[in-house]
Amino acid sequence: MNNHRTLIRFFTISDYEEEEIWLRRQHQKGWKLVKMIVPCFYIFESCTPEDVVYRLDYKNNSENGDYFQIFQDYGWEYFARCTGWLYFRRPVSEADTEEEKEIFSDDSSRINMVNHILKTRMLPLVCVFFCCLLPQFINSMEENNPFADAVTMIFAILLLIYLYLFLHCGLKLRRLKKKYGDVR
Repeated sequence: MNNHRTLIRFFTISDYEEEEIWLRRQHQKGWKLVKMIVPCFYIFESCTPEDVVYRLDYKNNSENGDYFQIFQDYGWEYFARCTGWLYFRRPVSEADTEEEKEIFSDDSSRINMVNHILKTRMLPLVCVFFCCLLPQFINSMEENNPFADAVTMIFAILLLIYLYLFLHCGLKLRRLKKKYGDVR
């Protein structure tokens, strides 16, 4: 019997809560996450089905030396890193209260994480969009060569994907900030 499996699932930077729920369900089915491969491959290992809470924190390599020790002291197992996200888990049976199922102690910490995502992920993507992709799309529309139509079509598809992701992630991150109490 194969004790490993790979699932393909895509989550955007704003879908981390959905990812946590999905990982918890996989563990309840007897599959614990061991590794992620960008952009959307999740490698699981067979385990005893158990209710385990998964939590993600976005640090983008900005954590300090005490960071992991604090989580360990509070009963969290750090087990993976992927594109700036740090993955933690903890059996529900070890958490006496709902607060112990969370890695953040307050909503301002959650808002800080969302702001960090906006600054280090969304802002660079917006810059790439306006400084590289959009000008190239405009240039490709002005070209008169046999490949211009194909290049324009490729850039148009990329623009649509970018616009969808900007809207999806931007609106969702804004909703998360409101959910956590940031009314800006």
